[in-house]
Amino acid sequence: MFEFLRTRLQQGKRTSPFPHGSAEFPARFRGLPVLDVGHCAEQQEIPSAVVTGARGERRAIDLGACLFSPEEAVCTPAGELSYTRDHRMATSSREGLVSASGEVALAQALNARMLSMFGRSLRLRSVVAGSCGGCEAELVALGNVVFDLARFGVQFVASPRHADGLVVTGAVSRNMRVALGKTYDAMPAPRIVIAVGACAITGGPFRGSEAVGDGLSVEWPVDLYVPGCPPHPLTMLDGLLRLLNRLPPERQPVAPAPSELPGPEALAQGYP
Repeated sequence: MFEFLRTRLQQGKRTSPFPHGSAEFPARFRGLPVLDVGHCAEQQEIPSAVVTGARGERRAIDLGACLFSPEEAVCTPAGELSYTRDHRMATSSREGLVSASGEVALAQALNARMLSMFGRSLRLRSVVAGSCGGCEAELVALGNVVFDLARFGVQFVASPRHADGLVVTGAVSRNMRVALGKTYDAMPAPRIVIAVGACAITGGPFRGSEAVGDGLSVEWPVDLYVPGCPPHPLTMLDGLLRLLNRLPPERQPVAPAPSELPGPEALAQGYP
């Protein structure tokens, strides 16, 4: 016991300083994608619907369809797609995820009535509606000592009857639609819905399949969209805190990327 306490004291504080300090990410982190419409010598097609618009039209980036894969960071007919170090991508509307400039409208705070109820204590119920497990792993990470979601008064609960919000991951398969609907109906009003990951937003890589829908339909109004495949825990935490009016609505500058970060060519080759 004493050995454990000594080791723990030697380790020091492990919790991330976010949101009061700068966030740290590994070299391979892929954040907010941007599109450079300049000429590309060697053009390739992107294996996803991240770039919208037909040839000859103005192109835009759809963060909801982005898989954040190295294969997407290439020179395309629409321009060169690359990733920044910005983790702030969660927004309050589906339209807010589509942008020609690369900037997204960050999530807005809930209305005054809902903030008075959920501002200091928010309970969430997670439903895995046909997922590979990646988004769920990041949701679990929110509860560890590094991110410590509970310090903000947000926790996951086992029963929808005890929940204020529904967190949906996965492509919403046919077999999960009934379970998802029953979970939503069991939650007391008012309630919020959070779509986490490309699958829950657009169907992800399974988009267009007969076995799944193209993300959450109008049956469940979504209050927060968290893009990613899977989203980083800080992307989810940033969106939640903005929803709860804990962060300023404007976009603050982030620290510049270190010089040793891989460029688009390295990312396209699957670095590291």
